[in-house]
Amino acid sequence: MNSIVQDDMKGIVQEPLPWQSFEDTNVLVTGAAGFLPAYMVETLMFLNQFVLSKPAKVTALVRNEAGAIKRFADYDGRDDLRMLVQNVSDPLGVSTRFDYIIHAASNASPAAYLADPVGTFSANVLGTYHLLNAAMLDKVCRGFLFFSSGEVYGAVTGRSATLTEHEGGYLDPIDVRSCYGESKRAGETMCASWARQYGVPTRIVRPGHTYGPGMRLDDGRVYADFVRDILNGGPITMLSDGTARRPFCYLADATAAFFTVLLKGEVGQAYNVVNSAAECSIADLADRLAALYKNEGIYVARKERPASGYVPRSDEGAQVSVKKIQSLGWRATTTIEEGFRRTVDSYRV
Repeated sequence: MNSIVQDDMKGIVQEPLPWQSFEDTNVLVTGAAGFLPAYMVETLMFLNQFVLSKPAKVTALVRNEAGAIKRFADYDGRDDLRMLVQNVSDPLGVSTRFDYIIHAASNASPAAYLADPVGTFSANVLGTYHLLNAAMLDKVCRGFLFFSSGEVYGAVTGRSATLTEHEGGYLDPIDVRSCYGESKRAGETMCASWARQYGVPTRIVRPGHTYGPGMRLDDGRVYADFVRDILNGGPITMLSDGTARRPFCYLADATAAFFTVLLKGEVGQAYNVVNSAAECSIADLADRLAALYKNEGIYVARKERPASGYVPRSDEGAQVSVKKIQSLGWRATTTIEEGFRRTVDSYRV
């Protein structure tokens, strides 16, 4: 574990949460090697090593075993982490009864929607169905966390209002990109339905634009492109006018939010996870990163967008409310400059 990640883990477990709830439990994390859930796995492993007297047993459900082994190489030989290699859209291939289920398996980048819309939709609908039924039948589940997305708000134009968890915009069901947003909406409704009818303790998080150590630098999202540009020596390439605004949340802050919702959130409810204090336009982000690395000769270059291979969002970036999650005690504390410096440094360690 590099020093940046280790510092992040220390900060996460210092959050005033009932971490002892994980003692001597079975925890399932789907899509475990993915960018967001991998930090939750690493947090659990950190808890096992330094905090809990009786460790949690973590099952990491993955499709790519080789990739997962590489991602979690630091934990090779430990008996508190095991791999379950299967497609999340199939029924669970183990008989273990899980105290906590974290369902984060899904394609999560625009490039992946184009390449595998069926797999994207299936993971969020069929996968959620099988996991909710497992939790319902086992009757030991203390917490079920579903990873949704801000994409459920659809195409919301204008910034005159702040979106709460009960608002949304329009999604075109035959637009290929909607395979993600529509399936996340369906997954949320399933979580609310299983909570109401069967008492499954579901909770939902809607992560926004999250960045940090371990993110793929080739997935087509602009902030990943900017980090890759910096690591390659620049320039930072802009392919649009950059007027769209986004709230950028550092991964450690987001991970603390995910655990806050899992351990303290209201059953059947959704929570936005964004850093509203770190909102800026894409153009401003590029300029701020260029200023941060000006001593390395980094500058912003504006070019025309390629004709293909890009799936744009149609909204300009409506404001998203964080009052609901803040009522649970969570606050994002990492600035854009600090977060992106930590991110770039994590790839250089």
